[in-house]
Amino acid sequence: MLYRIRHITRYQYVSPVSLAYNSACLLPRNTEYQTCLDHHLSISPKASVLAKRKDYFGNNTYNFCLEESHRELKVDIQSTVRTADVRLIDMDLDIGNTWEESLRLLHEARDETTLRAREFALDSSVIRANSELADYARPSFTQGRPLLSAVRDLTHRIYTDFAYDPGFTTVSTPLADVLKHRRGVCQDFAHLAIGCLRSLGFACRYISGYLETLPPPGQEKLVGSDASHAWFSVYSPQEGWFEFDPTNDNMPSQQHITTAWGRDYNDVAPLKGVIFEGGGAQTLSVSVDVQRLES
Repeated sequence: MLYRIRHITRYQYVSPVSLAYNSACLLPRNTEYQTCLDHHLSISPKASVLAKRKDYFGNNTYNFCLEESHRELKVDIQSTVRTADVRLIDMDLDIGNTWEESLRLLHEARDETTLRAREFALDSSVIRANSELADYARPSFTQGRPLLSAVRDLTHRIYTDFAYDPGFTTVSTPLADVLKHRRGVCQDFAHLAIGCLRSLGFACRYISGYLETLPPPGQEKLVGSDASHAWFSVYSPQEGWFEFDPTNDNMPSQQHITTAWGRDYNDVAPLKGVIFEGGGAQTLSVSVDVQRLES
């Protein structure tokens, strides 16, 4: 499928900002199942320095400096992405390595892919392994069960046990609160699944991106009604990375468009930066449109 994505971020400040450095992680990356055909980035006020680079995880980032006094920052990026349906989509997952075998290979294998994957089994700034997360995950990991089947069951349980509540969490809400109150949003559910799996010893990546949403029958899609989305992938040695979306109780398909991946949200935040002069209180607004051009 072919999509045009527009993501607009606005920050409004109480007092003028005279100097700021920012990093934007908003450009979809090329993967085995998608290609970013073109993109256009607009920043207002105009950046005095703008540099595109690949970060540690291979994500596309723009670093920019603002030296012009401003009360509003607007970052507008438009991308055209083609996706291919080459992922597993809820097929029979009672196949492949058992979770015990995957765990053993993860810690014993010496191939480069597995060695690189191991860093995603470590604690990160947002996600720290603990016994509570392991206890929640363990019922899905019965003896001899294939890893993919166990992870699919875990994502289904998160979908069933947790309520989607946009008003409950922020980007700084501790994972312990999500687990305790059984509420959150896609970011929280991705973090939760990753935390559960890392607590058992597995390697998992946090994935940020977009999901095409469709309006109710007979209604037009509202401009800006889409949003950023998050899901995760788990690594099985000799088999590869496999993606799961606990928010929607499925495995990502052509409608999932990947922007970036890392250890957790902090690695792939859409826009982050430092203000050296001015600012004060700020208001954030975000508008996202995912438009299907053809299928």
